[in-house]
Amino acid sequence: MTATAIPDDGMVDGPPPPGTKRARRVRMIKRGIKLFFLVFVLIIVWLTITAPLSRSLGNSDAPSLTILSAEGEPIARRGSIMGEQVDVTQLPPHVGLAFVAIEDRRFYYHSGVDPWGIGRAFFRNRTSSGLQGGSTITQQLAKTSFLSPDRTYTRKAQEALIALWLEARLTKNQILSRYLSNVYFGDNVYGLRAAARHYFNVDPEDLTLAQSAMLAGVVNLPSRLAPTTNLAAARRRADLVLNAMVECGFITEAQRRAVRPARVRLGPRDTTPTGTYFADWVMREASDGTDEDYGNRRIRTTLEGDLQRAAVRAVRRAGLGRTQAALVAMRLDGRVVAMVGGRDYAESPFNRATQARRQPGSAFKPFVFLAAFRAGYRPDSIVNDAPLRVGDWSPRNYDGRYRGAIPLREAVALSSNSVAVQLSERVGRAAVVQAARDMGITTPLRTDPSLPLGVNNVTLLELTAAYAGFASGRFPIRPYGLPEDAPSDSGFRRDPQHMMMMRDVLHGVVTRGTGRAANLSVPTFGKTGTTSDYRDAVFVGFAGDLVVGVWVGNDDNSPLPGTSGGGAPARIWRAFMTDALGASSAPTAPPVPLSQADRRDVNEAEPTNGLEPEPQPPVPQGPESPIPEGNAITLPAPPRVEPAPRP
Repeated sequence: MTATAIPDDGMVDGPPPPGTKRARRVRMIKRGIKLFFLVFVLIIVWLTITAPLSRSLGNSDAPSLTILSAEGEPIARRGSIMGEQVDVTQLPPHVGLAFVAIEDRRFYYHSGVDPWGIGRAFFRNRTSSGLQGGSTITQQLAKTSFLSPDRTYTRKAQEALIALWLEARLTKNQILSRYLSNVYFGDNVYGLRAAARHYFNVDPEDLTLAQSAMLAGVVNLPSRLAPTTNLAAARRRADLVLNAMVECGFITEAQRRAVRPARVRLGPRDTTPTGTYFADWVMREASDGTDEDYGNRRIRTTLEGDLQRAAVRAVRRAGLGRTQAALVAMRLDGRVVAMVGGRDYAESPFNRATQARRQPGSAFKPFVFLAAFRAGYRPDSIVNDAPLRVGDWSPRNYDGRYRGAIPLREAVALSSNSVAVQLSERVGRAAVVQAARDMGITTPLRTDPSLPLGVNNVTLLELTAAYAGFASGRFPIRPYGLPEDAPSDSGFRRDPQHMMMMRDVLHGVVTRGTGRAANLSVPTFGKTGTTSDYRDAVFVGFAGDLVVGVWVGNDDNSPLPGTSGGGAPARIWRAFMTDALGASSAPTAPPVPLSQADRRDVNEAEPTNGLEPEPQPPVPQGPESPIPEGNAITLPAPPRVEPAPRP
């Protein structure tokens, strides 16, 4: 029997016997190592999935949204000023080296993450009062791949992974070029090209050593070191950059001593406003409902520059004093081509063309006439312009005069309240509401007897769009400011016969009626509107391929004595249309009896449903003949009806 030799240390060679403490410890260590590597792999996979690697390879843009006119002219800008990309190989060597010296002097030697830089920053932060970062230029570029500035361990890990990814896919010069093209320089300016032009009025290819050092110093604390707000601090920081360049061997001490402090020479300012009435209206859709996350987008709209300038001139030259005004112009398909939401956007950005809900007055009456035409009336149907009672309510004509038996065409031209209310009661208020809904009016409408007199609030934009339906013969017209929002042709209804009747009566308003101040040398159509106590004055009309609405009033709803829809609004409308269409104003003339006017072919149109207007009681003949109260028409107050459902 052979004895087994036992080592002097008392240990036996080979694995420990199963079940001993040492064996269990070894198994736990092995499991821990396996678990560590498994967790590490899972973390890497998760970071790879969640980190925006593909986005990091694209051009990273500062948040900016530019609104363009239909011609491509900038009309408003939100967010930051972003310069074009730069190529560091096309710049003087000292430009890129200035940033490397102060931000990441080991840039050309590390692989995206610099352990030495992180350790140095940690040591200096612990031993001094200053705060130094350890991020490399590649990591700083990686930060621009994210949309949020969160400072979390997960975010830092993702940045490190992206930095390694960038180093594997791009050259050092490509990384530095992208960094310089996207870094923030203060004053809402991003990118070296924009910064060079902003602070020194030069291109980055022409930057001097002093200018390069100042810009390189700014990126550390751009809000505090911008030369426009703190030139002394910017120069002190530039000195640190120059010293760092000497330490790195990028420049000689002699070159350092020869440098004189850079002088700021501001370049041309970007005069594009941050907002306009039209831009605010389309901005919400263009930015997908957000206010900050714009990316770097340029959005072309339907606004036409020449027409917008004509609209602004027409409002400013109206001599309204402190009174507000609004104007909206659109093409027959709903493209909004001009918009003025008030006298001065800088003073009040509240958009009175799209946000204010005001009474349209008699400008609402075309919906009554459309309902009447659908019920069988025609422009030459005889109606009775006489005093009227509906229950205990008695509407009065604007001028207090009544003209007796006249064609409907003349009642429209002279804006007879009596006739409008009579028609509304005869065809039914629900039919009037339905006509308004069909033409695109979406605001709530009360079905009171005063409905046809425009006592319900609407916006100027939707009222103008409704008139675009009268002009084009199809409805409803939906106003839009972005070309991609243009509606398809299949979404319209057509009613050419009744729309032709509407154009017939609206033509009489501007040629012989209350809207004569808007008449042009080309066929013109429109309707005036004036509310009680002269609180609102409106004119909406169309000529050529333009439909335009104008409102005049006070924000506090105070009266404007003597101001009617046929006054200031009609004159503003005519001034704009004269510029827009190149049409001269037609000579104004007193109204003529329509019995002497030429009849249109539309007078021969047959009623669509066989319903003829009810006969009226005999009244004194002759235009403008006052009718005694004893001959007033009395209509019973019908039961209240619910409005037609909103489309």
